[in-house]
Amino acid sequence: MERGWRQFPGAAVPHESLIMDARRLMVQGTGSDVGKSVLVAGLCRVFRNRGKRVLPFKPQNMSNNAAATACGGEIGRAQWLQAVACGAEPAVDMNPVLIKPQGDAGAQLVVHGRAVGSIGSGYYREHKQDLLATVIGSYEALCADADLVLVEGAGSPAEVNLRKADIANMGFAVPTKTPVVLVGDINRGGVIAAIAGTHLLLEPQERALVRGTIINQFRGDVSLFDDGLTILEDRTGWRSFGVVPFLRAFRDLPAEDAVVLEHGAARSTGSCLIAVPMVPRIANFDDLDPLQADPDVEVRFCPPGTPLPQQADLIILPGSKATIADLQFLKSEGWADDIKAHARAGKPVLGLCGGYQMLGRHVSDPGGVEGAATSEAGLGLLDVETVIGPTKTVGLTKARSDMLDAEAEGYEIHAGETHLGPDALPFLLSGERVIGARAPGGRIAGTYMHGLFQSGAFRAAYLESVSLASGGRQDHGHLIDKTLDNIADALETCLDIDGLWQAAETGHA
Repeated sequence: MERGWRQFPGAAVPHESLIMDARRLMVQGTGSDVGKSVLVAGLCRVFRNRGKRVLPFKPQNMSNNAAATACGGEIGRAQWLQAVACGAEPAVDMNPVLIKPQGDAGAQLVVHGRAVGSIGSGYYREHKQDLLATVIGSYEALCADADLVLVEGAGSPAEVNLRKADIANMGFAVPTKTPVVLVGDINRGGVIAAIAGTHLLLEPQERALVRGTIINQFRGDVSLFDDGLTILEDRTGWRSFGVVPFLRAFRDLPAEDAVVLEHGAARSTGSCLIAVPMVPRIANFDDLDPLQADPDVEVRFCPPGTPLPQQADLIILPGSKATIADLQFLKSEGWADDIKAHARAGKPVLGLCGGYQMLGRHVSDPGGVEGAATSEAGLGLLDVETVIGPTKTVGLTKARSDMLDAEAEGYEIHAGETHLGPDALPFLLSGERVIGARAPGGRIAGTYMHGLFQSGAFRAAYLESVSLASGGRQDHGHLIDKTLDNIADALETCLDIDGLWQAAETGHA
């Protein structure tokens, strides 16, 4: 189904003529991080298990956690997970507009999987119609190939200050006449006010699209909220599709927003401690999920203002959307000194993508691809140098490590070329192409490959090579698949799935 790259912005789409044969339902939220992504993934699995051809869609995503598709495009990691839940191949049409923040005021714009340049805060007001036409074109393509398309909103439709530039919530739902379910997270507090307040702030034509509500993350006896549901229905006229209990299985799925890292709790307390510095522009941190799920491992994300723990057995430098800026931040926090002291003690360090670039002798960005044109001395732990350029490498990857005698499958998303010096050895090879380097002895290593720990065999080989753990490891994909089934089973119990199917309408937009 992957259609590949089409020139942005694409032909304008006459909204009046759209015919949507598939059922369609959009999940919007009262705010960010209320569980929209996971609920959509769970519902994708629910309807797939019921024998429906389901596809996910998100008009616009803002995340530095991206995934690669088979055609070499980028989409949000949440849409990749939702595609897995559907049993479908991830495709750029599932997330036609992706924004990847690079700093406080700018971001990289990705359209149909390809980076088209950097944008500022006013870009959407000027280009909304072009972007909306592109989004609707992708939506039509999915609706032509599915029984049901489940759409995820972004943030909240109540953010009325952003309405003029909105293509992610009601700015999408209204022109396509897509029915909406509104999700509120009771675990955050104030869920009645959040839903009633959203109702108050919506325009009449927007309210008319909302078919009902879902309360997420309820702890305890659900009947205690019966009066709350009555109050909400009286205040809004929207029916309830159910109350979802607090499901610990949610945390076993990849998170999309770095805000979840700020909550800080480790998922396990294994005997092996892995420290990960939380750089400001951290990207693709779900690379660490298979390690977090490993019972022998504790992964500790270290926030700014805290030293990297001296007792750490392994330090992993994560991906970054702005390598040089985050490298400078490492130095200003004192983390660079912590990492070098860790390496001097003979302990292993692993760099992933941007973290790999930081381990080298030098990183330069002469064209200002990730910010201002500049260069910076690296940590000097690997004899490699990186030049960040305008050509972006994006794609699925298979690789082998001769040192580990292991293979892995993953993906690459990076805008740099790294050259090995005489004291660097290949760590990972994709065919003849070096996508990772190591120092002699192998305790310092880095790679451009994301997702390498998904493979249980590779994860076991790496942990054993640095003397951290031994024994077999399960492929992480099995855990994700089992978790999706468990969540689907729970949603079948607590939600009116038949009602949601009826709310998902076909027809003319």
